[in-house]
Parts: sequence; C-alpha cells; structure tokens
Amino acid sequence: MQSGQLSLVEALRGPTPSYSFEFFPPKDDDGEAVLWRTIAELEPLDPTFVSVTYGAGGTSQERTVRITARIAEQTAMRPVGHLTLVAQTRGEIESVLKQYAAAGVDNVLALRGDPKGGPRAPWESHPDGMDHAIDLVALATDLGGFEIGVAAFPEGHPDAASLDADAEVLVAKARAGADYAITQLFFRASDYFSLVERVRALGSDMPIVPGIMPILNFAQVARMAELSGAELPREVLDEVEPIQDDKDAVRAKGIELATNLCRDLLAGGAPGLHFITLNRSKATREIFEALRAAGVL
Repeated sequence: MQSGQLSLVEALRGPTPSYSFEFFPPKDDDGEAVLWRTIAELEPLDPTFVSVTYGAGGTSQERTVRITARIAEQTAMRPVGHLTLVAQTRGEIESVLKQYAAAGVDNVLALRGDPKGGPRAPWESHPDGMDHAIDLVALATDLGGFEIGVAAFPEGHPDAASLDADAEVLVAKARAGADYAITQLFFRASDYFSLVERVRALGSDMPIVPGIMPILNFAQVARMAELSGAELPREVLDEVEPIQDDKDAVRAKGIELATNLCRDLLAGGAPGLHFITLNRSKATREIFEALRAAGVL
C-alpha cells in the first residue's frame, strides 16, 4: 500500500464506489504481452485494485505470482494476489503468501479453487493440503499483514445445500478473518441484493463487491455461466438469443446489459464493481465510460 493510500477495505467502505479489474494468467509470452498492454490501457482509470487469477486446476501459479508482483513493483495500481488450495501442501501455500508479502502485495483473494477436472468435478483432497477456503483465510490471518478477500456466490455455490447455508459459509469466512468478498459472475441485480440481505441478516457487514462480466461472446459466456453454476436468466436470453449469430450485435447488447446491471447495483448500494476483463480493455472501458458519463462512477 502506498503512503497515504486508503486500505482496500477502507476504500470499499468509503462513500465513493470502487471499481476494479480482474485479469487471467496468459498461457504464453504473446498472451502476456497482450495482458500488459491491457494493464497499461486501464491504469489511467485509477482502479481501486486489480487482480490476477490462477489458471484452471491451480495451474499457472508461477506466472500469476510473477505478474502480480510486477504490478506491485512497476505500476501505481494495488494488486490483489489470488491463492487457491488445489493440489498444494499447506507449506507450499504458505510459501506463496510469503512471496506475495516480499513483493509488497498485501492483499490476497483466498479461494478453494476449481478441481483439476473443472468447476463441476469432485474435489480432490491433497494429503498435506487444505480443503476449504476458510482454512486459507485462517492461514493468511495467522501470518498477518494481509487484507483478505473471498469469493461469494449470488446464486449460491454449486455445492451448497441451500442459499442460506451458502450465506452462512460466507459469514464464517468473515469471522475467520476475511475482510471483503467478490462475487462470481451473475446477471440479475436481485440475486446480488438477495445475497447481501442474507449475509446482513446473519450479522455480517463485510463489503460484497459484485463481479461483472459482459456478454461479448454468447457461447463463451453461456459456457462460463454453466461451469460456475450461474444462470443465464430468461430475460437476458430473450435479448441475446435472437441475435446470437451476429457478433457485433451480441457485443453491443452485452455492453448495454452490463451497463444497466452496473447502474442498478450502484443505485442499490453496492460498494463498487469488479470487472472481469478477459485480458481485453475495450469493452470494460466502454462500460466504465458510460457509467462515468452517467455520473454513477
């Protein structure tokens, strides 16, 4: 954290909505060059933070940690380091936390992560590892020096027994030391606000930041929604399905729908917006500029 800068949680609890960007680790050097161009294009927007995910099944850890550290060292942006439990020992996870700390990364997002077989595959325990994100929250809390974020699921985690049980898990993470949550992608503001209500009813005031992913490619987003357990609502399908073979029309409609969702979320009191960029800045900047022009960011 730079001198005089609010902590991430202070920013999320402040009067001005936050906005942040999520990147994924590229598979090769060419992809990494694209990512750094995107980062350079988004840095002037002065986001509250940016984050870099792990690849599927916990892959790409080395590249994720390296990119996150470079953001801390070479940009003015606050990076949040992702961390998952997949196929790692407790000692290996602790080592990654220490790498983040040494690079000046004092914010982490503590996730169980998706199994190597994909988001809907059965979880595979590591004999010397951990099985739940709350265990990772406790580890980061014990090490100290981190602000800790966790995942939230407006439509419930696919493995949750019920929406209420899912909210109870989120609140338990907060009690274990988590400072804020970022949601999985979703498409209805009502799903987000219902989650917030469930969490508040359990006595937690942790900030819950909505994750935003515009529909730019219908098949891709439909697949991601299916894997994550999110629903493409009928009202969204009614808008997109008739034009799904027209890429430009889908893109324009997706940006329109995402912008309207963002407006509804901010009007209802969401603390900010977390844009899932897919390592491209153009659509994110279009949504951001539309919101800024409307005076809501």
